[in-house]
Amino acid sequence: MAAITAANAVGGDTLALTPGCTYTLTSAHGGGPDGPVGLPPVTAPITLLGLGNTIARDPGAPPFRILQVEGASNVPDTHGQLSMAGVTIRGGSAVTPYPGGGIANLGGTLSLVASSVTGNTAVAGGGIYTDNGAVSLTTSSVTGNSATDSGGGIYVNSGGVTTLVSTISGNTPDNCAPSGSVPGCG
Repeated sequence: MAAITAANAVGGDTLALTPGCTYTLTSAHGGGPDGPVGLPPVTAPITLLGLGNTIARDPGAPPFRILQVEGASNVPDTHGQLSMAGVTIRGGSAVTPYPGGGIANLGGTLSLVASSVTGNTAVAGGGIYTDNGAVSLTTSSVTGNSATDSGGGIYVNSGGVTTLVSTISGNTPDNCAPSGSVPGCG
C-alpha cells in the first residue's frame, strides 16, 4: 500500500512485485464515494510488474474492491493510469450498490498484459467496471467473476474496451454488459 501511495505522490512509478508472491488484503485501505478499496486508488501513471503474482482479498475480510483507477474525467486533478503485467486480481467484492469488484476504472486508463481478473463480485462489473475510461486486455483473462445485475466479467458504463488474444468467459450472469460494449465478447 505504501508503494502505491508513494508512487501517486511523485506523479507515478513502476513497482516491481516479488516474483510468485501472493499479496493478501485483510481490510480496505479506505473508503470513498464509490465504496471501500483494498489498495490506495491509483491517481498517477503506475505500472505493476509481476511474475506470477496475485493480489487477493482474504475470504474472511469484509467486502471491498481490490483496485480503483481515478482519472480526471471522473475525479478532478487525478491522472490515473494503471498498467499491470503478470498479475492476478482475485476475490474482490464491491459493497452494494457499487460496481467493480476486482477493478473499478473511474475515468482513467487500465492496461492488463498477461494478467487475470478472477473470482470477483459486484452489482455490475464483477471483474472490471469502467466509466469514462479506457481498458485494454492483451493476452489476459477475465473469468469466473459474478454480478448480481449484469456484466459479470466486464461492465462498460462509458468509455471503451479493447482486447487482443484475451479471454472473457465463465462469468455470471453474462461476460460483458451492455451487449456489444466489448468487441468479441460473447
